[in-house]
This record gives sequence, structure tokens and C-alpha cells, in this order.
Amino acid sequence: MTTAPAADTRDESEVAASARELLAAMVFEPAGRVTPSVYETGRVVADVPWLAGHDRRLRYLLDAQRPDGGWGGAGGYAVVPTLSAVEALLGTLRGTHAPAPSGLAVAASRGLGVLVGWLSGGVPLPDTPAADLIVPALVERINDHLTAFAVRDDRRFADGVRALPGVDRRRLNAVHALVGSGRPVPQKLLHAFEVLGPVARGHAGVSPVAGAVGASPAATAAWIGDPATPGADPEALAYLRAAVGPLRGPVPCCTPITAFERAWALSSLARAGVSVRPAPKLVAELTAALGPQGTSTGPGLPADADTTSVTLYALARLGHPADPASLLHFDVGSHFCTWQGEDGRSVTTNAHVLEALGWHARHTSAAASRYGGRLAALAGWLSDEQQPDGSWADRWHASPYYATSCVVIALDRYAPAGAGGAAVDRAVDWLVATQRADGAWGRWAGTAEETAYALHVLLGVRRPARPGAAEAIGRGLRALTELDGQGEYPPLWHDKDLYTPVLIVRAAVLAARQLAMTRSDLVSDLERAPLRPRGVVS
Repeated sequence: MTTAPAADTRDESEVAASARELLAAMVFEPAGRVTPSVYETGRVVADVPWLAGHDRRLRYLLDAQRPDGGWGGAGGYAVVPTLSAVEALLGTLRGTHAPAPSGLAVAASRGLGVLVGWLSGGVPLPDTPAADLIVPALVERINDHLTAFAVRDDRRFADGVRALPGVDRRRLNAVHALVGSGRPVPQKLLHAFEVLGPVARGHAGVSPVAGAVGASPAATAAWIGDPATPGADPEALAYLRAAVGPLRGPVPCCTPITAFERAWALSSLARAGVSVRPAPKLVAELTAALGPQGTSTGPGLPADADTTSVTLYALARLGHPADPASLLHFDVGSHFCTWQGEDGRSVTTNAHVLEALGWHARHTSAAASRYGGRLAALAGWLSDEQQPDGSWADRWHASPYYATSCVVIALDRYAPAGAGGAAVDRAVDWLVATQRADGAWGRWAGTAEETAYALHVLLGVRRPARPGAAEAIGRGLRALTELDGQGEYPPLWHDKDLYTPVLIVRAAVLAARQLAMTRSDLVSDLERAPLRPRGVVS
């Protein structure tokens, strides 16, 4: 392919200025910027009603309820947050602490109604963390509340509301048995430690890291219990208060996400060629996050191949390469696990591993010799995981556009010669075929985030153009500009419920804009629209 003409310097400077603002926000808010979680907020309401911001959390739950009575995303994505919200409201009404705001009983009744229908009908649950533990734990707590209301003849819930149907609790029973046996608590369980209920409180097998249990406000709240208890952990108290602070009441699923946010944002910008110079402090802290076993998403979580590989790639692209040998801890032969003992597999984790190892193999002869065989095997494994329609799906994001973008970019740039090309072409054809009438892309509706991922592929691949790609790019760029000016990014990322890592998504949008500037062989001036400022620094 011929070299692309130079970018429009005015437009490129606008992207660079927005990127510098984003980097400043990461330094200014080191914990990371994450949208509030209905699930996590409900658990904090239920387990630590004494924590500052309780009334605001209740108000958030009431305001977030959908017209149909549920909470959260589409389809099965609503089950976990709705269970959490309903249980929190019922517990508040049943409890003896401060009077509840009006409307709680009505909201809880409406939520119970939709839950009975979903659970009776066997609505499929998405592959979100700990859903198979959370659902039976909360069904049990809700039914316990309903029994208590019936015993005291509370007319708000004694009539017309059925107990929730039973669900499979074999795995939850196994977890209780494991924790009760005195054996060490598995680190990967800590992020959802709240599923244990009263057993979690003050459990001697848990040692918070930087005050956090599993980087989760819900898990930390379940562990700390009542702060009046002698010996309450002051660091855990400080962690919970800090988690409340940015959102003034509601809390996110995972916090802090320092390494995760910085690695993803910096790698997106660097991959697209955005001219940025992160503060030395930011680079030093990201480097320090790499340990012999890799990097974790947050304090108290196990190191994982996903965060480790993106951190390695980001540092390498910034001129600070580090030995990627820690990734070998996650090599299971056919592919790389996200963490040891993972149930299932992740294509985006393996795409990121391919990127990290591929960069080092391309730049050092020792890495080429050591990792060359794994690159070929990974490229083959990723190609085999492609869906029949040409897309990929993943367990860490609701949208196939994210997974497809991650895999295509890795295959296109780092698969051995001759490998992955046919898979890339099928993915491009799928993107062209699934573009919406308004030019956007999205699983449920057109979004700036998913449109950016589609453009990363269409503008970034180095293979001959596929039919319809040029027209799709032009329409997509116009849609991206329109969507990016509309406000918040909808939650699409998987944790215990859906969330948005705001600055990571913003970086993805900026990367798409940068690619449009540097691919003027594919993008005309009429298709490029001015970047709309979003005020990243709050």
C-alpha cells in the first residue's frame, strides 16, 4: 500500500490537544474514571448503610430504575443489577436505620415483578464475573426479606408478590464450603466476596490491599461490616470513603483502575499515532505496576494476562519496553488464560498478548527466537475463534465490535506472514454489512465507542480495501462526530454489571479521529468533521 498523504495539521493538533487533556485527567484522577454501578451501589446500601452518601445512593437506585421495573442493560444484563437494587430497597425498608425516602416500596415491588418473570422464564445470563454466585446469593436474601415482611404482616409485600423461584446454587454452596474449611481464600473470589453474606464480615483469611478487598466497594463493605466493631480496619474505611467521593454517593464496580485505565488509553493513542508525551510520573507508575507475575487491574486482584499485555505494549510504544516474560505464566498451550484457573477463555486477552509479544519479537532478535512459535499458534487460535459471520465475541465486553477490533488489529500487525489475512477480510466484510443506516455501529444502538472500534479496523488494516469499505468509512466518521457530541458513553464493559471506563473510551474515539487524519488516501476533507471538545478534566 502506498504511503498516506500528510494529515491536516489543524485537525491533528485538535486531536493531540484533546489527548493531552486526557493524560492530564489520568494524572489528576489516579484512581481512574468509571461510571457508577447499580449492582455495586446496591450492595453498599445493603451492607454499610452508615457510610456517608447513603441517601444519595438510595436516590440513585430510584432514579436508575427502568420503565419496565428493572435496572441495568438489555436482556440478561438486567438480572444482576435488578437483584441487587431490589434486595437493597427491601433491606432498607426492613431495617431499623434512618427513614427511607418515599417510593422505595413501589420500586421494590415493580422490580420483584420483573424478576419473577425473568427467573421463571430462564432468561440467559451473560458471562459476567461471578453471576453464577451473585444470583443465588441475592435470591436467598430477597426471599428472606419477603418472609420477614409476611411474618410481620407488612401489607406492602405480603399480598401479590411471590417469592423468587429457586436457582442453581451448587457453585455458591461449594464456595461456602471452601471458605468454611479454613483453606486459603482464592484471590479471584475476593472481587465478589460479598456473595458470602454474613460469613464475609471480618473473615480472617482476607487481608485488604491498600484498604480494598478485591478492588471492589461491595466486597470491602461486606468484609468490614460495622465500623463501630473494635478493630475495624482504618484503611478499609478510608477506601470506602474514597470510593464514594468521585460520584458523591453511588460507587463503581472496580476501583481503583489505575494501571488498566492508563495502559488501555495510552496504547490506543500510541497505536493510532497520536503525538503525546505522558508525564514521567505516569510512565514510571505504569512501569512500577509490572511485577514478576504481571500486572493486575486493581489492588487485591490477581495479576492477569490482559492488563499485563496491554501495559507491556503501551510502555513499548512509549519507548520504555520491558521484558514480556511474565506473560508466560498465563500460557496454557493452546492459548493464554486471563488468570490462572480461569473458567472459559478470552479472545481479547489473547489478541493483546499477540500484540505485546509481537512487538517485542519484531524489535529484538532474542524475542523473535523465543516467541516466534507462540505468535503463529496464537494467530491460528484467534482465527479459529472467529464467528461464522466474521465477528468475534468476548467475555470482557458486551459488544462484538470491541472484540473484533482487538483481534483484527493484532492479526493484521503481528500475525506471521500469511496468517490471519482471510480472517481479517471476513471481519471487514462483516463491519461493512452491519453498519447502521445512520452510519454508526452498535450492538443495541449506534454508539461513539463501537463506531470508533469499527473505524479502527477500516482505517487501520493494511490489506487491500474490501468492497464498500471506503463508503462505510465516510459515513462512519460523520456518525462518530455526531455521536461523540451527544454526551456520556453508554456502559458496555463487563464487570459484575455493565460499566464505562470513561477515559479509555475517550481515547478510543480520539484514536479513530487520528486514524482519519493520517489516512487521507481513504478519507476526504468533506468526510472529516471538527473534533468536538468534551471537557475531559472535571
